[in-house]
Amino acid sequence: MEQRIGSSSQPLEGAGFDPAFVPGLTSPASGKSGKSGKDEASEVTDEVEPEAEEPEEAVEAEAEEDAAPEDAVDGPVFEAADRRARIVADHKGVRLSLDDQACEFRWDEIGAVETETGRFGKRYTITVHTPDRRWYPIEIEAPARSRFKEWDEKLDAVLDAYFEDDAGQPAD
Repeated sequence: MEQRIGSSSQPLEGAGFDPAFVPGLTSPASGKSGKSGKDEASEVTDEVEPEAEEPEEAVEAEAEEDAAPEDAVDGPVFEAADRRARIVADHKGVRLSLDDQACEFRWDEIGAVETETGRFGKRYTITVHTPDRRWYPIEIEAPARSRFKEWDEKLDAVLDAYFEDDAGQPAD
């Protein structure tokens, strides 16, 4: 009796198995086209070169974004982070991030900002409230409970500088 080693079926191609496959726009990944080796080599180098440039461009763009806010505004900035969560409040608004999720609020989208500390432990909770009655809390674990007072003072300075509370003022 004769047995074959390995699979006798050919690998499937198409969008169901390769999300990057677009018929007519991309060449099959198997390399079984009717072109000569020279043409295939030029296709491979054409595809690789743009991909190699993209990370460099992204790094340069990030460096420009990091440099621009520091030069543009000299106002107060509040920043607190732990191993999972991060909050930044500055002239642009409030940005919250937890693991790989992030959200950003401009100052005109914020109804209130609330801080809370637990009676025990080192968790500092910041909640951003929007005018449409939604709230977005984030907990940051402080290295020590003594940081709570420092964080409150810095956040108050940012809120005083950028947050405009029109609800308490009489109408003209």
